[in-house]
Amino acid sequence: MGTFKIEGGIQLKGDVTPQGAKNEALQILCAVLLTPEKVTISNIPDIIDVNKLITLLRNLGVKIEKNAQGSYTFQADEVNVGYLETEAFKKEGGSLRGSIMIVGPLLARFGKGYIPKPGGDKIGRRRLDTHFEGFINLGAKFRYNREDHFYGVETEGKLKGAYMLLDEASVTGTANIVMAAVLAEGITTIYNAACEPYLQQLCKMMNAMGAKVSGIGSNLLTIEGVDSLGGCEHRILPDMIEIGSWIGLAAMTKSEITIKNVSWDNLGVIPNVFRKLGITLERRGDDIYIPAHLDGYEIKTDIDGSILTVADAPWPGFTPDLLSIVLVVATQSKGDVLIHQKMFESRLFFVDKLIDMGAKIMLCDPHRAVVMGHDFKSQLKATTMSSPDIRAGISLLIAALSAKGTSIIQNSEQIDRGYERIDERLRALGANIVREA
Repeated sequence: MGTFKIEGGIQLKGDVTPQGAKNEALQILCAVLLTPEKVTISNIPDIIDVNKLITLLRNLGVKIEKNAQGSYTFQADEVNVGYLETEAFKKEGGSLRGSIMIVGPLLARFGKGYIPKPGGDKIGRRRLDTHFEGFINLGAKFRYNREDHFYGVETEGKLKGAYMLLDEASVTGTANIVMAAVLAEGITTIYNAACEPYLQQLCKMMNAMGAKVSGIGSNLLTIEGVDSLGGCEHRILPDMIEIGSWIGLAAMTKSEITIKNVSWDNLGVIPNVFRKLGITLERRGDDIYIPAHLDGYEIKTDIDGSILTVADAPWPGFTPDLLSIVLVVATQSKGDVLIHQKMFESRLFFVDKLIDMGAKIMLCDPHRAVVMGHDFKSQLKATTMSSPDIRAGISLLIAALSAKGTSIIQNSEQIDRGYERIDERLRALGANIVREA
């Protein structure tokens, strides 16, 4: 288990370019299974979760060629569907949450798709019902081996287009169903579809491959099935979660940082939520400039003077992946804020580590926490802690960078799952961080 050793309390400065979006990459990589032709993808982040999926595709028989850093060409012309029923696949697929999205394209193209119960972050129950109910609506038969926790869908002929109203606006569920529907017979209509920018990217990519997806960017998608798809080239967007992490880091460490090429038009409400926390950020072309907050930052109240609430919601609402960042940033704000994590019941359980560092946080229940900011009058204290999931991990790293003394973050692999070379990039800004085996 790796660790990060961090000397906190150092002001940082410089430019940083965000990596490609993890959540888009996991969808886009699965979509290469839809065609036997070559698909070239650029701006792929070099992170554990994405690399695991690339390895899984290679083991499925996908030919993979690395063109340059972050750029690969994939060709799924000799897919070994039999690999899905091996013990090796059960172990490999179970270690990655994003592996669930191979099921849709495999079902559409080969008539079957299997997946072990996926792993990933320990942030509470993450149901798969939306995925499989969508496949069943398209005509697939569902099977589940309770003993092995192994899921499967099969169809004897082609899938049939259908109307469906999703029970939740699941991003991965919508992506999976759309990938299955693009090769189905007839028209599929998906209402209450997720509409995140990364899902929009997936739909645009498939249209470039010859699919017929309309309603992109809305919660009502219409897919006219086609017989086959071809190759294409696609570039992944910058990671909005990493961009939010850099904003929070700049504020907490009173650092002057410019985040380059952020794709402002795809950030939604993210900049405004940080502004509500009192953080100054400027749009300079397609960059975000954050000045050094030497006098701190003050949380804005609601119009009637009541405490600000920051809650997650399906896009275009605020992404749940940034609530951990907002929470840690609020620990040094002037003012109070209520953090309401609606989607996952265990994602706030890392606050005990921040409380150990001296933060004033009241955990109301598994979904809500009130943060009472120190206004930098009391610096967080360094400590030794472990990272429970990707987003909590980066939040603890931000806390450690602002704290007084030397902190140790164990289980650094959790952070590496979502953040590319984070220690190297922080050192380039002046941080004192060392990776230890």
